[in-house]
This record gives sequence, structure tokens and C-alpha cells, in this order.
Amino acid sequence: MNENQLAQENFNLPHDVLALPSKGIFYKNKKKSIKVGYLTANDENLLASVSNIGATNLIYNLLRSKIYEPDVKIDELINGDVEAVLIFLRNTAFGPEYNVTLNDPETGKEFETSINLESLNFKTTQYEPNSDGTFDTILPKTNTPVKLKILNYGELRELTKLEEEYPKGMTTPSVTWRLTKQIVELNGSTSKEEIAKFINKMPIMDSKFITNFLNENEPKLDLTQEIFAPSGKKVTVKITFGVEFFRPFF
Repeated sequence: MNENQLAQENFNLPHDVLALPSKGIFYKNKKKSIKVGYLTANDENLLASVSNIGATNLIYNLLRSKIYEPDVKIDELINGDVEAVLIFLRNTAFGPEYNVTLNDPETGKEFETSINLESLNFKTTQYEPNSDGTFDTILPKTNTPVKLKILNYGELRELTKLEEEYPKGMTTPSVTWRLTKQIVELNGSTSKEEIAKFINKMPIMDSKFITNFLNENEPKLDLTQEIFAPSGKKVTVKITFGVEFFRPFF
């Protein structure tokens, strides 16, 4: 069963409407919100099998079964929207309190604290994208005009798979792989060959600029929280979507 058939079949199941951080501006259908189902007792079977299927496959399967929109393809969602769906699923299943174990930087001792996931705020962005979801900017070192895009969930999964399959002991060209997907136009040209040649000699300053620019301008929840340790020292923690995020009942 494909994604469209699955979404259509689940359309009338209990769900809520979730506002997307992206407001749909990166998608052809321009959907600002989507219907997302609640985790059920049947989904506990999937959560319990995460050790066999891995966290990445768990997340994909959850998205595929819980987004009730026939015209929404999971792989086309940007990561900020995916994270918002995952936060919703966890909050409605287990509540907003997320317990974490951290190290006190003053004493080196572990301590437990909790984060209220309902208190997460949207990150503010400086630039509005073009109508097609791309960004126009100029690289600081080479002064080259570029058009950039935020990678979607499918592209990120593809890059992860390439890295995992790359021969052991060899330097993985993960940075250049990512840049070839992020740069869609270079100095007015969309030639993949020209873009690839430019990337191979791109100064690190320009490469870092692209990474930071897209990270700062992707609509998403701010997953970074500041916690005070028992010693009074401040600890910065970033919420991640590993196994424990969806298994608080274990």
C-alpha cells in the first residue's frame, strides 16, 4: 500500500490538525497544516520493535502511518515539519514532560531533569524564501550569487544511506554531497556540472556560510533548551529523536 492509499484509508480515524512551522511555503500544495493521527495501542508494537528496525525506520514508519493527507509525501517534508509532527505524536501519547539525564559541568555528576515539550518556541528567521521555496544570497568569500534550497526528509535519508554504505576507512564526502543538493543555481546557471566543479574548490568560509544560512532560515521549533544543574551552572541540551524519545513507557 502506497502513502496516498494509506492516508486515504486512515482519513476518518481520530486525529488533530497540526500547524506546520513552514506554513507550507516549501510545498507545491502550500498546505499550512496537516491532519495527524494519535499513537494507538497497535503502534506500541512498532515502538517496541525499534531495536530491530532502528530509530530511522521507526520515524519513517510513524510518519507514513500517522499523517492523514493523501497529497502529502513524507519524503518531501522539510525536517522542521517532520520534527513538529514527532513532537505532536509524543505529546499526545505520553504527555509533554520529557525526562533527560545530564552531567553537571561543575561536579561531573549525573542529574535528572525534565523538559516541557509544549514550551518549545518557533525559531525566528531573517529571510523569506522565494515562491519556489529557494533562497537567493551571495557567498561571502567568492562573492558568488547562489540559489539555495533546504533539504527535505527524503534527501536527508538518502545522504544518511550513502554515508552508511560508503567503504570503511575512506573519507566520506558528506559535505560535498550535501552541497550539491543545497545549491540549485550558481551565478545564474543551473548546470549540475558547473555547480559540482565550483563545490570542489569552494573555500571553507563559503561552505560554512551555506550550512549556517540554511540552518538559521529553516522554519522549525527551537529544540535547544538551557537547564540549570544542581551546582547552578547552565547546561545547554538539544532534544533529539532517538529511541528513548518514543519509549518513555519502558
